[in-house]
Amino acid sequence: MYQVVTVEDEILVSPIKFGIKLEDAIKESIADKYEGKIYNDIGVALAITEVDNVGDGKVLPGDPAVHYTTRFKVLTWMPKEHEIVEGSVVDITEFGAFIRAGALDGLVHVSQIMDDFVSYDEKNAQLFGKQSKRVLKEGDSVRARVISISFKEQSKVGLTMRQPHLGSLKWMADAQIVEKKEEHPKKEEKK
Repeated sequence: MYQVVTVEDEILVSPIKFGIKLEDAIKESIADKYEGKIYNDIGVALAITEVDNVGDGKVLPGDPAVHYTTRFKVLTWMPKEHEIVEGSVVDITEFGAFIRAGALDGLVHVSQIMDDFVSYDEKNAQLFGKQSKRVLKEGDSVRARVISISFKEQSKVGLTMRQPHLGSLKWMADAQIVEKKEEHPKKEEKK
C-alpha cells in the first residue's frame, strides 16, 4: 500500500552542502538517508514529499556535520498481509515466480500459483498447469494476495494466486469468455 508517512529524525547536513540553501541541503540529506531504503515500520521509502519543520542546528565536537531535528513527509510502499496487489512477472524459476508489485518483488511459490500440478519448462522459462494447460511466463500481468512479509535480514514478500479472482489476468479474461459462451450458447439453425 502506498502511503505518505510523517517522520521526525535528526538529519546531518555535511559540509559539502553548506554552500546551498538550507532547505535544499536538508531535503537532499533526508533523501540520501531515506530514499530507496527499507524500514520495518514504514516500508520502502520512495520519495521525500515535504519538509515540515527544521529545528535549530547543532554542531557536535569532532563532527563536521550540522545536526537538525527535522519533521518531514515520505512517500512509502508498505505491503500489508492479505492485501491484493497487481504486478508483472519478472522472473520464472523452478521453485516459483517473482512478481514486481509496488516497490518490491514478491515470490509466488510454485505450490501457490494454481490449483493444478505445475511443471517448470526451463527452455521456455515458464510454468504450466498439467490439466488446466495454463501458462505463466515473464511479462504476464497478475493479481496476487500478500500472505507473508519479512523485512529482517532481507526483504521478503510471499504471495499466493490460488484463490478466486487471483492469477494471471489473461487466465481471468479467458475464463470470462468461457462463462459468456456457456451463458449464451449459439442457437442452432433449423433446416
